[in-house]
Amino acid sequence: MSSVDLGRASAWDDVVGQEPAVALLQGASGAGAVHAWLFVGPRGSGKRAAARAFAGDLLAIDLDEAGDVDGATRTRALARAEQHPDLIVAERTGPSISAEQAQQIVERASRSGIEGRRKVLVLDEFHLVQPAAAAKLLKTIEEPAAGTFFIVLADSLPPELITIASRCIRVDFVAVAPAVITARLEAEGIDPERAAEAASFAGGDLDRARLLATDERLALRLAAWRDLPRRLDGSGATAAAAVSDLRATIDDAQAPLKDRHEAEVLEMAERIERYGQRGSGAKVLEERHRREARRLRTDELRMGLGSLAATYRDELAAADDPSAALAGLEAVHQAVEDLLFNPSEELYLLALALKLPTLTR
Repeated sequence: MSSVDLGRASAWDDVVGQEPAVALLQGASGAGAVHAWLFVGPRGSGKRAAARAFAGDLLAIDLDEAGDVDGATRTRALARAEQHPDLIVAERTGPSISAEQAQQIVERASRSGIEGRRKVLVLDEFHLVQPAAAAKLLKTIEEPAAGTFFIVLADSLPPELITIASRCIRVDFVAVAPAVITARLEAEGIDPERAAEAASFAGGDLDRARLLATDERLALRLAAWRDLPRRLDGSGATAAAAVSDLRATIDDAQAPLKDRHEAEVLEMAERIERYGQRGSGAKVLEERHRREARRLRTDELRMGLGSLAATYRDELAAADDPSAALAGLEAVHQAVEDLLFNPSEELYLLALALKLPTLTR
């Protein structure tokens, strides 16, 4: 296998459990490639990894045709790391994609490529696009400059995105099955039992599963959530103490992510030294790390609420009087919905703890 093939395989290897999507995209990056794509699927399904791999193939096509093996391998490696100068990843800076951000994307799309005749714009989380922003982007996505490609990523297809979607080739991604995640973790050297446990709490997200699989305190955090109803006595002081302990466990959960972030900073420095690409990308990487840290805390809350619900379901099955268990499940269900509004973590947990029915030990 040539080094070009190795570069291609390493990028596509990041996309797990999405064989139909991968097969379609691997054959679609040639000279007549369509200029607009829409990847739709839940967070953690591998959309962004697929976008990186596909972008690498799109950017490397001229080098492939010219027989420049080293250049094509370099291009794919930089695209995989989101460090290629002709790969632009647009991410939201607020709760939604604004018209101002859309204008910035239009301006960047109008510029020529830096290293070649092609450039790729990956538009992340575009299920959160504002109507005005979608309208501003429509013409550019429909009729981009020569050599410009768009890959739009969305968890779902809201009304604001339907018109843009009609101008794109849609590729669907599914939640990665726990068994597939378990197998991938085992292949990466994770103990089978730990791999299965991490996969069961990852919600179909391979990256989340990797973090959980390296987290020595996962069992303790789950136990803290499961035991919460038995710590409460209806008083504010007890609720506040329990919330403080829960937040400390979430702080602990960030340790594996911090380790990964430190490794990525070192990898970026090595890429700069090896490939000499323009700019360090340090600010972009720092912003992404902040978003991932916030997302981890939200994921931890969702996982904790799932464990809490399991406690009340167990109580419902065993108790003579189901009223407390039903009230607890209702409170947890409401808390899951409230997460959508990005509440203050401390106030959110305190309100939940004060609302939860106490269970006897």
